[in-house]
Amino acid sequence: MTASQPLETAPASDEPLARVYGSPVTSLPQDLYIPPDALEVFLEVFQGPLDLLLYLIRRQNIDIFDIPVADITRQYMGYVELMKSAKLELAAEYLVMAAMLAEIKSRMLLPRPETPGTEEEDDPRAELVRRLQEYERYRSAAEALDQLPRPGRDLHVPQLEAPAAKARKHLPEVCLEEVLMAMADVLKRAELFEHHQISRETLSTRERMTQVLERLQGGQFVPFVNLFAAEEGRSGVVVTFMAVLELIKESLVELVQNAPFAPIHVRCRTDAHEPV
Repeated sequence: MTASQPLETAPASDEPLARVYGSPVTSLPQDLYIPPDALEVFLEVFQGPLDLLLYLIRRQNIDIFDIPVADITRQYMGYVELMKSAKLELAAEYLVMAAMLAEIKSRMLLPRPETPGTEEEDDPRAELVRRLQEYERYRSAAEALDQLPRPGRDLHVPQLEAPAAKARKHLPEVCLEEVLMAMADVLKRAELFEHHQISRETLSTRERMTQVLERLQGGQFVPFVNLFAAEEGRSGVVVTFMAVLELIKESLVELVQNAPFAPIHVRCRTDAHEPV
């Protein structure tokens, strides 16, 4: 579009001027206003003053050990002035390097003593050359590291969900110590209901075995502690415990526990004999 062409005139071709969210725009709006500083274009982006100096040296194929400080300083200051006109805060670290270049330039312009026997002064550019070489090594190493394959950018690790595994649970065996611990717990509860009796009832272990088997009819699990009646006192708890031990001895009932130190359950064995 030329300067004499009005804004509202559409181009001669059928192509739209632009696309906004996928929709073609064929004509410019009448109230379109573009501020003068709405768009800024930076052709070169540098990571710091050393990066800028290295760019100026490599662009002109200058030997890094024989830098023409006057020419490089003039080009460097031109870029700094461009940065200051755009964004002043970006030129702070560049001004420090500009001062260093000016100092090197002034030291090179000073006459050197020619008196025999005096040591020759070091090249003022030596420190700058050392810093440029060190920066170039770090930049090359960073570029080499960036070229390495990176997970998430160059490499994608496939992930598969593991099939659901059905673990077979093995029930632990009930040892005698745990049975005694359960018995001790029942005795502690029975002591809470203990009272004096005038007449003592005769309790039969054989009858209690029959009562326990009747309680376990149906093959259902019954908690071990539910077989005891705390109201019977210590003697009733002992008779019931003896009856359970006899039933286990005769392979009429079995004890089951889901986990170590878990509650104990009792049930009739599937191959048990008829009730006694």
